[in-house]
Amino acid sequence: MKKLFSRTNSHLLFVLMALFFFIQQGCKKDTSSSSSGMPEITGIRNYVASPGDSLITRVGTGKWIVITGKNLRGALQIYFNGVKGSFNESWFSDTSAIVLMPAVIPFPSVEASQLNTIRYVTIHGETTFSFPIVAPAPTITGISNESANPGDSVRINGLNFFFIQRVTYAGQNITDFTGSNDGTSISLVVPAGLTNSGIVEVITKSGGAKTVYNVHDYTTGMLNNYDDINTLAWGSDISNSSANYPGHAGNYGVMKASNVPAGNGNWWEGGRSINTNPVQWVPVANLTDSVSHYALKFEVSVTKPWVNGSVKIIKDFGFDNYAALYRPWKNSNGSETPFKTNGWQTITIPLSNFLKNGLPTSSLTELLGSTGNGGINFTFLNDGSTMVEGFEAAFDNIRVVKIK
Repeated sequence: MKKLFSRTNSHLLFVLMALFFFIQQGCKKDTSSSSSGMPEITGIRNYVASPGDSLITRVGTGKWIVITGKNLRGALQIYFNGVKGSFNESWFSDTSAIVLMPAVIPFPSVEASQLNTIRYVTIHGETTFSFPIVAPAPTITGISNESANPGDSVRINGLNFFFIQRVTYAGQNITDFTGSNDGTSISLVVPAGLTNSGIVEVITKSGGAKTVYNVHDYTTGMLNNYDDINTLAWGSDISNSSANYPGHAGNYGVMKASNVPAGNGNWWEGGRSINTNPVQWVPVANLTDSVSHYALKFEVSVTKPWVNGSVKIIKDFGFDNYAALYRPWKNSNGSETPFKTNGWQTITIPLSNFLKNGLPTSSLTELLGSTGNGGINFTFLNDGSTMVEGFEAAFDNIRVVKIK
C-alpha cells in the first residue's frame, strides 16, 4: 500500500513539474515576442488601401498615417511638431503603428527644434524622427456674419490659415487682418463703402480656399428678409430698432415666448413663430442635386440668455415630415450652455440635417416635393422638462443657398 502511494505521488510530482516547465516556456515565448527595446522609426506610409499605402515623403495635419519601424508597442505619446497625435495602442504591432495626426498644429509658434519632427515615446524609451510636416491648403468652414455692415468686425472660420498671402472679402482685397495662432480663424473689418456681394477667398503658401456662396447677398436663394423680399404671412413681430438689436440695417423678425410650461408645443401663440407664404426653396432645375450641396441660412441675434426650448423648422406646417431643430444652448456632447450672441451671427443648417424619425432625407424632392416650393415655418416649442421663463431672438435673411 505504501508503495502504491509512493508511486502515485511520484507520478503527480512528475506531472506538476512538466506542467510548470510548459508554463515557463510559454511565458518566455510571450515575453520574447513583445517589444522590449528602444523604439525605432524607419518610415511613414499612407493609411489607405493599396496601392495608396506606399511610403510618403511629407504629410499634412489631420491625416491617418502608419509609422513603420521596430519596438513600437507600448506607446505612451506620439508628438508631431510637439503636438500630440491620437491613437489606439491595441492597433499596433511591433513594427507598425496607426496614428491620427493632430487636426491643428500652430506652425508659426512651433519651436524651431520641433519643426518637422515625430517624437515617439514608449515605456522603454523614445526616439525622434525627422520628417516634413507641412500645413495643408486652407479650408473655409463659415463666416461669422455674412451680412455684417461696413465697419463691423467679422471672422472667417476654418482650418490651416497659416502663412497667409492674400484675403479677399466680397471681392475686395483686405490688407489689414489678423490670423489666430492655431490657424482656425481670420479677423477683419468689413471694408467701408461695401455695396456689392461677392465670395470670400484665402490664399496661403499651401494653397487657396474660397466660398461657393457670396457674402452680402440679399437676393440669391432668399426666402424672407423682411425688406424687399418680405414673404411673412403671420407670426413674429417686425422691428428695425437698432437699440434692441444693434449692428443691423433694415427690418428683422422677433420671436418671443414667456412662461411656457414643460412640454408645451403651442407654437401658434403670439410671437412664437415665423410663417411665410409659399417660397421657392430650391429651383426646380436643381432638385436632382445632392441634398448635401444646400443649406438653410439665416442671421440671428440673441441678447438674453437662451437656456431651454427649441426652434423647430419645417415646410408647409409638416410637423410629421422632415424637420430641423435649432437649439444652440445644447452642445453636441449633451451638455448645456446658456446662449447669447455678440451682435448678429450667421447660422448654417445643412438640408441634410433635416430629419424624419431620426433619419435624413435621401433627396431634395423627398424633402421639398416635386416643385421645391412651399412655406417655411420657424416654430418655438418647449420640448424640455422645465418651464421656459423667457425666450427672445431676432431673425433675418432666411435663405437656402449652395454650400458645395
